[in-house]
Parts: sequence; structure tokens; C-alpha cells
Amino acid sequence: LGGAKVGVTPGFLFESSVYASQDLYPDVNFILIDGTPHTPDYSMFNTADNTLSILFNEHESGFLAGYAAVKDGYMHLGFTGGMAVPAVVKFGVGYIAGAYYAAEELGITITFGDDDYHYFGDFGPSDTFKAYAAARYTAGTEVIFSAAGGAGGSVMAAAEEFVAGGGSAAVIGVDVDQYYLSDTVITSALKGLGTAVMTALADIEAGTFVGGQSLMLGAAEGGVGLPMGNSVFTSFNNSDYLAILEDISDGTIVVPAS
Repeated sequence: LGGAKVGVTPGFLFESSVYASQDLYPDVNFILIDGTPHTPDYSMFNTADNTLSILFNEHESGFLAGYAAVKDGYMHLGFTGGMAVPAVVKFGVGYIAGAYYAAEELGITITFGDDDYHYFGDFGPSDTFKAYAAARYTAGTEVIFSAAGGAGGSVMAAAEEFVAGGGSAAVIGVDVDQYYLSDTVITSALKGLGTAVMTALADIEAGTFVGGQSLMLGAAEGGVGLPMGNSVFTSFNNSDYLAILEDISDGTIVVPAS
């Protein structure tokens, strides 16, 4: 660790590394995002007193994105995930649920076929992934929610080329506000990654850090949402957003996670 007193690790790929490191370096605090410490074979789980695991209700964030898209007029939706890991699956399931919830409210029929839901098998950009997205736009998909890390860039590239050719194509970003990556991004399904990490770091600095636990942050905790200030909607407005967010936060709507 090179003398570091705090290790912040983003993603499930660090779970087994933190599992080993938390015991090797008991004086170091570990903040593990989107995962819980376990052995490589998943036979043992342990979150030590010097480790805090922070998880998110991705399905709630995905629900908001799907709901907003349909409310804003999109009727043929798609989803691409990097790999079928828990966080990505929850994003996709919530997205579908939100889309159909909005469609039921509006009394309309939307299109979300089997071919519109796809896992790439990787989180890196690829011409193959770009070609898949291009094929979906050509087939009539209007907006693709891409919970795929760097592979989302391939979806954006496909959307940009489709738009340049005179078509209409939109993308929903993931995790952070990705509006700056492409003009085709209409909104992003957010997780409060930065706020969660900064809060944990402040607790460490103040001596109030409590490890040995996993925090689950959702709408009720302000852990997920949409970046309405940078979202490009024509009819779905901030009042609509706050209303559906409140329904999720207070349990009026229980979003499925699987």
C-alpha cells in the first residue's frame, strides 16, 4: 500500500483483495464500493472492523431512468450491461420495471424485446459492442441504457454515428453524470459514489469511522437518482422526478431487484 492509511477500492473486482488486505494491514481503513470482502472462491465472507462496504440500490436508479424515458416519450427501449454481475443486473431489472410502470400510467404499449436486453461480457470498449448498438438503433430502438463501464462509450459512438446519418438515437449513462461524454446522453442513472466516499473519509478524519459493516444506500438515503440539471428531457420535468423519487423513498413503490 506504499504507506497509505486509507484504501478506496471501486468495484466487485476488489472484493477478494480487500478480504486479504484488511487482515494484513489492520491499521489501514478500507472503503469498498459495490462489493463485500470474501475469499476468491466465495466460501468465506468477512468485513473487518477496519473496512466499510458501501452498496447501492441500483434497481431504484434504473427504475427512475426507465420511468423518465417512457414519460418523456421514448417507446422502444434497450439495455446493455457489461457483465451480469449483481449491480448491473439490478440496474437492468429496475430499468425494465420503471419503463413498464410509466407505460401503465400512460396507458401505452412500449417495445422492449429480448434482443433489446444484452450483456456484452466485458466492460471495455469494442467495435463489436458498437456494432450491436448500431444494429439496435437501426432496428428501431430509440434509447439504450448502458450499464457497461467503458463499453458504454461504444454505445455512445454508435448513437452519434446514427444521429450523424440523420437518425434519432439516445443513450442513458450510468453511475455518474455522463452528459459530458456525448451529446446523445439524455440522462444518467446515478449512484452517490462521491458523496458516500467523502462521507466515509470525513468519518476517518474525525475518528468516527465505523467499519465491520455494509451500508446499502438507495433513494431513501439520497444514494441514487437522476441528474435533472443536465438531463435532456422535453416533457418529463423536475416535479415529475421529485414525485416518483418520493414514491420510491417512502416505499409507495417497491422496485424489484431481480
